[in-house]
Amino acid sequence: MKIKDHFLSQETFEIRETPVKGVFKTHPIPENLSSYYESENYISHHQDSGSLKEKLYKFLQRFNLNYKRNIIAQELYRNASVLDYGCGAGEFLKFIEDDFTTFGYEPSDAARNFAQKKLQKTQLLNEIDSIENGSLDAITLWHVFEHIEDQENMLKKFHDKLKDKGLLIIAVPNPTSYDAKKYKEYWAAYDVPRHIFHFTKSGMENIMNNENWKIKKIKPLLLDSFYICMLSEKYKKSPIYWIKGMIYGAISNIKGLKNYEFSSLIYVIEKK
Repeated sequence: MKIKDHFLSQETFEIRETPVKGVFKTHPIPENLSSYYESENYISHHQDSGSLKEKLYKFLQRFNLNYKRNIIAQELYRNASVLDYGCGAGEFLKFIEDDFTTFGYEPSDAARNFAQKKLQKTQLLNEIDSIENGSLDAITLWHVFEHIEDQENMLKKFHDKLKDKGLLIIAVPNPTSYDAKKYKEYWAAYDVPRHIFHFTKSGMENIMNNENWKIKKIKPLLLDSFYICMLSEKYKKSPIYWIKGMIYGAISNIKGLKNYEFSSLIYVIEKK
């Protein structure tokens, strides 16, 4: 399938299935991939603008943050050690740092600067190798795993850093959801070339159910469908993209209740 980078460059890329069934990869991966993140519209790196759009985003973001915190709170004890890998501007860490011992890693200088200004208790890391092996109770990756090219090496590092039965919590878009099938090449969550990999539910199961990991549970990220559908409608140049996005986002969630193919899925994965 050929997909255009609607967000920034307007260049066309191809998505091909990898040797792992259900896992797809963007081709080609640009050598200057970091330049494809350089936009003021990359909202996770640009906070507190005061606009109406930003205020609405903040309201929905708070709902999402509380939902994510509840997922880890159900699995971990108070003050458990949590690393948010790819922590962006630090919103999730700010939300949980009073309840857990928190660490953050973010490769983007701009995003890390935002995080440093708002975080009080969290330790921001220059590299995760500085964390002692076997010391973490959980590692979270909220829409980050799809951005990592050398996943095999990163999974090994995560495995080393986690305690026995520690948790790896990964949220990724789902290309077999209703909204992905509806919007096809306009589906905003393909987000090529920034999203290097694309995972179906069976693809994640093929990667994670092995001698090192076991998927413990799968949960939906319900608000993602609305944002993704609105952005997809915008890419299609719909004049009422926000209305149509809300409608089709709701339809996607309703259909997801029947087949569990939600727009985005959270995988709670246990270290063996």
